[in-house]
Amino acid sequence: MTRLIGNAGAVGQSWHFSVECSGAAREGLGVMASIRTATQQLRRRLGARVAVSDAARFGASFDGSKLSFLPDAVVKPRTDADIAVVLALANQYRVPVTVRGAGTSLTGSASPVRGGWVLDLSGWMRIRIDADAGLAHVQAGAVVGDIHRAAEAKGWFYPPDPASKQYCTIGGNIACNAGGMHGGKYGVTRDFVLALKGFLPTGEAVTWGTPTKKFSAGFNLRDLWIGSEGMLGVVTEATLKLIPLPAARWTLLTAFADEGAAFRAVRALFAQRVQPAICEFLDRHAVQCAEAATGQTVFARQASDRAQGGAGRPVVLIELAGTASEVADQKKILLAWAKTKAAAWRVARDRTEAEVLWAVRRRCSQAMFKLADSKINEDIVVPLRSYEKCVRLLARLRREFRLPMPTFGHLGDGNLHVNIMYHRDNPDECRRAAAAGEALMRGVVALGGAISGEHGIGLAKTPFFRLQHPPAQVRAMLAVKRALDPNGILNPGKMFEVFKVWEHPRVKVVCPWDHK
Repeated sequence: MTRLIGNAGAVGQSWHFSVECSGAAREGLGVMASIRTATQQLRRRLGARVAVSDAARFGASFDGSKLSFLPDAVVKPRTDADIAVVLALANQYRVPVTVRGAGTSLTGSASPVRGGWVLDLSGWMRIRIDADAGLAHVQAGAVVGDIHRAAEAKGWFYPPDPASKQYCTIGGNIACNAGGMHGGKYGVTRDFVLALKGFLPTGEAVTWGTPTKKFSAGFNLRDLWIGSEGMLGVVTEATLKLIPLPAARWTLLTAFADEGAAFRAVRALFAQRVQPAICEFLDRHAVQCAEAATGQTVFARQASDRAQGGAGRPVVLIELAGTASEVADQKKILLAWAKTKAAAWRVARDRTEAEVLWAVRRRCSQAMFKLADSKINEDIVVPLRSYEKCVRLLARLRREFRLPMPTFGHLGDGNLHVNIMYHRDNPDECRRAAAAGEALMRGVVALGGAISGEHGIGLAKTPFFRLQHPPAQVRAMLAVKRALDPNGILNPGKMFEVFKVWEHPRVKVVCPWDHK
């Protein structure tokens, strides 16, 4: 085996690497020589579109997970023909290829763990709205927030809205089937993709589906690509379905005595067939973090409760959206529900005040680093029937592992973000965090839930992948991978091979979305 040893610094600093060789080094050195030869050929073919500087390679070595693995080159293609060249050479020389957009993934999906080439599509940003058909034709590098604005300017709405929507790209959203706060009512990325264009790992151009709202002509390989984390093909373009822009919105903030009361109340609301556009939950610990970060107190009683030694209250933030009459009807039900179920509640008087409330929700994730310098962020999903059992599971894990675990997420579809906070330089906390993560995942699967709702598997969730999928299902997935990617070049080392995040240091860099 050949192992590269390096020392990470700030972006732009030079990197110094040495090579350690074991008895099996000959094969490893042969692979490295093959990649060097392939990279030389690629540079001759594509010229300046292939970057090999230390700064360029380091900048493409990590994603939002901050797990850094230096690639051999970074390719910024200009045309479809460029991508075909990259993939053809990669297959010929067995060069790993990791496709990248903005790099907002939190699981290491875009980190080139096997080196090789990073195929950077962040410059593929074209957006065209078909206002008559209600469609968005977008390139893979289009930023999701820009798609929202382009659609809304034409009176249309694209619902999937990850927290990183002002930075993340639609190609990355397709790769991990991203969701967001609107998922409970409207669905996730897969529900809005009508067609995809791109390349098989072999370099052959393909189109899955057509820009129509119906298509039933052969195997549905379009959906096979969605959520495959860039392991089955390279997405270059997509056709997205849009829906009419909601005419009215109304926002309500509620607080509850404890987390169990909040979850029971939400179940009671859903039993009345009320379907909020957004239904967001923050437990007491997440509220405390968010309030400290924003300087906003959600409820006056929160501050007084904590001043008296209490833990504060969990909150549920709800937004209705739709026609004016639909919102008016559901608003009556929600107000009656709040009066009987909530310990406190308040209505946003206008969109400006609503945005103040949403700011608390948006800031809670990064605010948690006040508790510790590292976290394991698990975006679990639990079925509605198991909401209260999930509350008890989280309480037990906090007691057992003695670590902060602030939790927030989307109660509309049961997708909760459990943040296990620990200090990287404390070996005992690292051990407890790893054990807590595994115990959480085992508990979630036992409740009939999922180990990921929108982040994907990447590197971070590989230790738990087989808790979700028994051997027959894993074999089926691997068979698909081998059929479409016979040389195993696309995003290798992810999903199926165990990688323990807590054993690997993260680079100390600040991403644009970190403090938003």
